[in-house]
Amino acid sequence: MRLGIEYPIIEGPMSGGPSTPELAAAVSNAGGLGSLGVAYLTASQITDTIERTRALTARPFGVNLFAGGWQQHIDVDAGPMLALLAEVHQGLGLPAPSLPTIGPDPFPEQFEAVLEARPEVFSFTFGIPDRDAMARLRSLGITILGTATTVEEGRLLAESGVDGIIAQGAEAGGHRGTFAGPFESSMVPTLDLVRGMVAAVKLPIIAAGGLMDGTDIKAALQAGSATVQLGTAFLASPESGASEAYKRAILAADRDRTVVTRAFSGRPARGLANDFIARLKGREDIILPYPLQNSLTRPMRTAAGQQGIAGYLSLWAGTGVALASALPAGELVRRLIEDL
Repeated sequence: MRLGIEYPIIEGPMSGGPSTPELAAAVSNAGGLGSLGVAYLTASQITDTIERTRALTARPFGVNLFAGGWQQHIDVDAGPMLALLAEVHQGLGLPAPSLPTIGPDPFPEQFEAVLEARPEVFSFTFGIPDRDAMARLRSLGITILGTATTVEEGRLLAESGVDGIIAQGAEAGGHRGTFAGPFESSMVPTLDLVRGMVAAVKLPIIAAGGLMDGTDIKAALQAGSATVQLGTAFLASPESGASEAYKRAILAADRDRTVVTRAFSGRPARGLANDFIARLKGREDIILPYPLQNSLTRPMRTAAGQQGIAGYLSLWAGTGVALASALPAGELVRRLIEDL
């Protein structure tokens, strides 16, 4: 597995705001592997983001996309969710919500932009690209990393021809990458998942989920992982694009206050419990499927970020959130290595 890094640290690709060229470059310049989460960007935005990152670092970095889980045609009763959101919108000074139109899966166009830019590393989650896409990546010499939440998914990724597997444990913040079984079956603790993967496939395994300090990294390496991926640890850094309200919520967490919820996107994801999640407690049946729910709640989340209201933000974070700090990303990498 060719990553071109000095230290066994990968910055998790946090799509939707936190991921920035500045963050990826800072981690890469410090000897780790920076990552760009570009799943919500257009093809032209992806090209621009990669160019901006290359202007900040001459070292390798990765680019991540969502490779599955897209439903364009969804036949559901959206009335209850629209009614609930109407109350929230009123409080935020927004017009009443309306059901968005879901376009075709953006992955094909996004993928072409990634291929044209030829990053050193490409990673994906929510599924597996088709054989042609994998062959094109290999023909360009791009290192391929796939996300698995179970050993069975790890086997499927190995068969697809990836170079390494990101073992996303139950403790991980953000969206679950589950694609080959029910979500409930994927809640395997990170170290257990790593051990299972190491025994099942002959590929390098990357531990991801709840890892925040040198002690966590050491435990993951001892469990058999080749390197580790951390996301929450970098969320509050100055280079992160997370909103100030998001960063304050992360830094204020004095213990694990995370839950796994479908409230914001329609897909299970781990984040800090807040007002919007509480509004939907016991009413999970009205949550719409991904990506419809994700598109529907976007105006709310955007306004909440602008107004500094954390209660209506998707505060994705892993179980180790209480250890988060506001250190610059490069300094954090150095401290992690010193701890290790």
